[in-house]
Amino acid sequence: MTLAWAEFAAVWTLLAANILSPGPNVLNTVATAMGSGRGAGLGAATGVGIGISFWCLGMSLGMAALFAAVPAARTLLTLAAVTLLGWFALRYLRSGIGGLHRHGLTGDPRSLPAGRAGMTAGRAFWRSVSVSLANPKALTTWLAILGIFPLARAGAGDIALLWAGAAAIAVAIHGGYALVFSTQAAARLYLRAAPLVNAGVGLFFLWFAVRIAAPLWP
Repeated sequence: MTLAWAEFAAVWTLLAANILSPGPNVLNTVATAMGSGRGAGLGAATGVGIGISFWCLGMSLGMAALFAAVPAARTLLTLAAVTLLGWFALRYLRSGIGGLHRHGLTGDPRSLPAGRAGMTAGRAFWRSVSVSLANPKALTTWLAILGIFPLARAGAGDIALLWAGAAAIAVAIHGGYALVFSTQAAARLYLRAAPLVNAGVGLFFLWFAVRIAAPLWP
């Protein structure tokens, strides 16, 4: 490993904030756990980890090859990361503030995902992998992440550690969702907190965008 732990921590924190926020992967895990139990929910959580592993390795190796061929691409990707983080921040802030304005902390009962019954752990795993790989949020997330990760200085061990950490974070967070939000009452509680979660994630992304953009200014 050639990179400092702080450089991994920044990426993993950003990834964890994005994984925590409501999206296709979260709703799939919650719906699976509600309808088919915690075993299937944990299968779905493992599938998210595998899906994120594919995104991490594919994007990391692809961008490493691009940086080697076109060194200026690093600066362009950093600018793209700032833009994407700013867009994430506005989207999450708008969702959080809008949710609080419309429903307060009672949540919108219509947004409660229907339980997905009859799923074995194996079926839930493969469904979750497919949802993760088809999630457009994943592409923009990894573009933003690799805009702040010093990929040009990273060795094979660094990429392996980035991959292992990303997968572990995804499985841990979604495993927590599967264990806790496996009933409708718990899912409703989560939906009540969703606007606050979105608003908090939006503020975090805004701060991160400003932090990354600061060195780019003369």
